[in-house]
Amino acid sequence: MYPGNPEIRIEPHSEVSKGASSNLSRRAFGWHTGTHVDAPKHFFDAGSTVDRLPLDALIGPARVIEFAPEVRSVSADDLRSRRLDGAERVLIRTRNSTFVTKGDFHADYTYLAPDGAEYLASLGVCLVGVDYLSVEQFHSGHHKTHRTLLERGIVIVEGLDLSEAEPGDYSFYCLPLRLEGLDGAPARAVLVQ
Repeated sequence: MYPGNPEIRIEPHSEVSKGASSNLSRRAFGWHTGTHVDAPKHFFDAGSTVDRLPLDALIGPARVIEFAPEVRSVSADDLRSRRLDGAERVLIRTRNSTFVTKGDFHADYTYLAPDGAEYLASLGVCLVGVDYLSVEQFHSGHHKTHRTLLERGIVIVEGLDLSEAEPGDYSFYCLPLRLEGLDGAPARAVLVQ
């Protein structure tokens, strides 16, 4: 879990084992937990909310690109070395894929550098996905990566498990919970080759 996010709590509301007619649970957590989508509202008060994100940005062709474990910041130069012509959705696989599903937080995760975000925006992509809990450097203080993407209407998907996804082209389906007025929401994301 990303430091500072609300703690995850799951508790039973009713239980068959205690005489209820069904099992029903209650869950409390932050909207930016696990695999989730960031809407512009995450960093801009007047930004679009998650229920207003266009489905055509969340569903369609995607390109998975991979970087070696020694790459800790994905820069514009790193991205220029990849085949991104015609890519509408870019999913970035890094060393993070080895620990995205583990419980311990890694503050030194690989992130998308601000100039990398600018480069992807210049290509006209509509979605950027990463294999850890944030696209931004931990404690960046400026949030330039988020802001660069979100102010241009580029959807950010964080917390993707790309550990078994080889580089290449796929069909991508990502459906966040459609919760009115929120800055982000958990999502189910699937790649189909």
